[in-house]
Amino acid sequence: MSIAAETASPMSRLGRFLKDNPTLPLVILLLILVGLLEVIRPGIVNDRWISNTIRFATPLAMLAACQTLAMLTGGIDLSVGVVATITGYMLATLSPIVGVPLATVLALIPALLVGLINGFGVAFCRVHPLIMTLGTGLIATGCLQVYQRAVIATGVQFPDLWVWLGSGRTGVFPNALFLFVPFAAIIVLGQRRTGFGRLLYAIGSNERAARLSGVHPWQVYVLLYVLSALIAGLAGFLDLGLIKTASLSLAMPLVLPSVAAAVIGGTSIFGGRGGYGGTIIGALILTVLGTLLTLLQMPEGARRMVFGLIILAVTALYARLTDQT
Repeated sequence: MSIAAETASPMSRLGRFLKDNPTLPLVILLLILVGLLEVIRPGIVNDRWISNTIRFATPLAMLAACQTLAMLTGGIDLSVGVVATITGYMLATLSPIVGVPLATVLALIPALLVGLINGFGVAFCRVHPLIMTLGTGLIATGCLQVYQRAVIATGVQFPDLWVWLGSGRTGVFPNALFLFVPFAAIIVLGQRRTGFGRLLYAIGSNERAARLSGVHPWQVYVLLYVLSALIAGLAGFLDLGLIKTASLSLAMPLVLPSVAAAVIGGTSIFGGRGGYGGTIIGALILTVLGTLLTLLQMPEGARRMVFGLIILAVTALYARLTDQT
């Protein structure tokens, strides 16, 4: 055994262990929060509660996938909430007019358009992703309000498939898992085992080195933000089936929590580090935390303050531990 190994501090050894097992502290935190819920209200943690928690965490986890992919390149996507809201609202309002299949296709067109504009702006105009996606999100919000005035009298329809996926259960399992499990498997495997996934890490770590290696970053950026918009569109469909309300703020409240879920899950906002596995646990942590604050009957303002403080504390502690050498 080397002298360095013998003299390593407990914190250094803990840091190395957490680097090798980055999701372990997140799982422990999740279990602690679930335990607190059971202490505060005995019997709340049952099959029905677990099913409901997964159902509400699933749209958040899907939007957090957009943030995880963007953060791997050192970016962020603030337009996902607007995109999810547009697709869900258009699906609900167009279905009574043109039918569900055509309404689904038409609802995804704005998502593709927003994704293409984001990718073009980041790749060719070199606009920072935060500014680019914020701008397209604001423009898309205005377009949605204009569209809402045009269809305000047409009525709404919630497609049976998305209601079944968003709100239904099969036994003790929420039907959302039929969509989310394959989706999560594709994202997790795609990050590490596909050329596109490896390019996300390469560009996030050092874009100039990736460019000198023959990579064309513009192709990666365009595909990234189009993919992000499509994922947000699917999340919007699922959220519509869960909430069953055609609202102009359908998925808007999920934007910042989606960023928080990715950061809590260990994805670096500076790029090149992280993964979707931790993000999924981060989304579950935030969902359980929201339930905990509701049970404590905190006023909305206090809830937001505590929510933000806990997110900052967890993220800072996790970063501190995993950065130990």
